[in-house]
Amino acid sequence: MDIQRGLRRLAPDALLAVAVAGFVLASAAIAPPGRTHLDLLGYVLLLAGPAALAACRRAPVPALLVTTVCVLGYLLRGYPGVAAALPVMVALLIAVRSGHRLSALAPVVAIVIVVVADLTIIDGQDVRQIIEDRFLLCGWLVASAVLGETFRQWAAYTEQVEERAADAERTREEAALRRAGEERLRIARELHDSLTHSISIIKVQAGVAIHLARKRGEEAPEALVAVQEASTEAMRELRATLEILRDVDTGAPADADASDNCCDRLASLIQRTRAAGLPTTMTITGDERALPPELDRAAYRIVQEALTNVGKHAGPASATVHIDYGAHELTVCVDDDGAAPADAGHVPGVGLRGMRERVTALGGRLNATSRPEGGFTVRAELPVPAASSERAIEHRGFADHEVKEQA
Repeated sequence: MDIQRGLRRLAPDALLAVAVAGFVLASAAIAPPGRTHLDLLGYVLLLAGPAALAACRRAPVPALLVTTVCVLGYLLRGYPGVAAALPVMVALLIAVRSGHRLSALAPVVAIVIVVVADLTIIDGQDVRQIIEDRFLLCGWLVASAVLGETFRQWAAYTEQVEERAADAERTREEAALRRAGEERLRIARELHDSLTHSISIIKVQAGVAIHLARKRGEEAPEALVAVQEASTEAMRELRATLEILRDVDTGAPADADASDNCCDRLASLIQRTRAAGLPTTMTITGDERALPPELDRAAYRIVQEALTNVGKHAGPASATVHIDYGAHELTVCVDDDGAAPADAGHVPGVGLRGMRERVTALGGRLNATSRPEGGFTVRAELPVPAASSERAIEHRGFADHEVKEQA
């Protein structure tokens, strides 16, 4: 693999060297005769320059020096044409583009040497023509250096633009995170000011009523006890929600104690639901095990909202909760035998929309519809991550766990 990767990196340089070699050979073949006929040394000088281009990107300055020496020897010998200067132009462009500006002096000095030598060996040639040819060659070399500097400046400009764009994007993200954090704090303050006071009053009033009833030797109404317990639970969950909103950096979920799992909290929820007057049973099948926090929380919230809807909309009814721990899926099903007819349509409210959003966010499926025998059913199928499935905890001594008491 390393050899293949190295060959792929060398391929563009090798193709460049072959193309330049072909061009200089063709140009030398059709050029007017020079002072010296093209011999073996001439061909070596012609081909050595293009061969040096194979290493021009990895070693631009040495490649430029080699091509300069080759063109210097070619022109001083008086071989036909000036095609040997093409490798110098290519190497000069690449060297300047790489940031080696001073290396541009090497070919210019070489041309000056050639001009001086040609003027001392006129040999019947036109001096004006010699000077024009050599300075035209200098012009091409200068153009190559300028083009290389242009490419270098453009690359630097493009890099700066990309850096500025990345900085702007990072600044936008930081600003968005800051605004989101400020909004979360604002929501936390609003929730605290609007809900905490009201729930505290409900809890205190319920506690006072229970205390007075017991003080008179009367049994406190179950509904009043349920109100007190529900308000206590609501305060606990509200405080946990406010902690989440205020924890801008981590946003760690804390709506339940770390020691509580879904089943422990559901058992307490079932007890409160029964105390509120809704006969409820719960069954658990499969190998009960620890679940990821977001999955555990979603299962609890689905049951909580479904039982709330039964109490609000089903009329005189009873409910059953079934939790199935599958190998790769957790199924949560809440059924009731309320007054909803089998063919009755329903308009999803905020609770059902919230359940669907929770389930969809976890990649699961939610079905909420009327039952053929009457009543309503809510069924959620939540995928369990493979890592969680492999970390099944020790079975707690029951495969089919039932919590059944008379309401």
